[in-house]
Amino acid sequence: METQQYHVSFKGVQKSYDGVRLVVKDLNLDIEKGEFVTMLGPSGSGKTTCLMMLAGFETATQGEIYYNGKPVNNIPPHKRGIGMVFQNYALFPHMTVGKNLAFPLKVRKLGKEEVDQAVLDALDMVQMKDFVDRYPGQLSGGQKQRVALARALVFKPELVLMDEPLGALDKQLREQMQYEIKKIHDKLGVSVVYVTHDQSEALTMSDRIAVFEDGIIQQIAPPDDLYERPDNSFVAQFIGENNTLRGTVDSIDEGVSGVTLDDGQKVMALAVNVDEVGVPTMLSIRPERVVINPDEDKMTQTVDGHVEQLIYLGDHIRCRMTVAGNSEFIVKIPNAGDGKMLEVGQNIRIGWMTGDCRALDAD
Repeated sequence: METQQYHVSFKGVQKSYDGVRLVVKDLNLDIEKGEFVTMLGPSGSGKTTCLMMLAGFETATQGEIYYNGKPVNNIPPHKRGIGMVFQNYALFPHMTVGKNLAFPLKVRKLGKEEVDQAVLDALDMVQMKDFVDRYPGQLSGGQKQRVALARALVFKPELVLMDEPLGALDKQLREQMQYEIKKIHDKLGVSVVYVTHDQSEALTMSDRIAVFEDGIIQQIAPPDDLYERPDNSFVAQFIGENNTLRGTVDSIDEGVSGVTLDDGQKVMALAVNVDEVGVPTMLSIRPERVVINPDEDKMTQTVDGHVEQLIYLGDHIRCRMTVAGNSEFIVKIPNAGDGKMLEVGQNIRIGWMTGDCRALDAD
């Protein structure tokens, strides 16, 4: 069967709660064994619903979900053998850390010695071995999250699902836990499906990211592909910082489009999501790809800009400009320590290479 080569497959999956509006629309997604796939998107985009259908807590309205090549739509959650980590930890407050971890093993009728060893091994993996006799109420948020992670791994599942697991932690602890989770994933080789609305978290941890919007995967790709080569304007805006310029397509030739910007300036861009002359387009370009006062013989595209604001951020200067009617155009200028600074109110030329600018849908 075709699906057996994948660890997880969604085939034509739809979900509606009211029989009218589809929260998930025709989802087709294949996940390899050992892969770390993140479902990323704003609230209400359908990502958590997909995770809950895979876990068995929600039922697909249409389509089939496969796990290890077998359909699981009618298999209850506790028989799927999948580890789960939630944002609210879901630990039993009346049980010690050790007993929380032992619970899924006892359900599987493992012997006492085997249970005790597996609990210690799992706690060791998350540096929580010394907390085996503590209760959840005696732990910090970060410690609870480590215990929740250990409990999801203690019975050695092949697949672990994580729903916004770091959402309740502060920034520093969240970043630390991102690296911990990724390190454990690399060590164990388990498949992970991870849900978040935090794009930097997704970029840090994932092998591939599926960007959701309105119940549809807009693009699925490795982090660098999503950032460097977004397929549409939603992905360009949602992943990382992005500059946009609006205009009209004048020409399309061998994958490059000529565009007249809203203020009349003309540029060239990769024709990514435009297919005819005369249509509106949104150009996408990352702030770090823009050069101030470029050598116009070497830089393929140059336009006029007006400096609105300068913010010193240590390793770089953040320059906010007005370019072709967009007063939120950002340029990141490396701080070379040479003392050369722009001035607010100054008119300057900026530039970029054609291959760094993408002509996308106007939406």
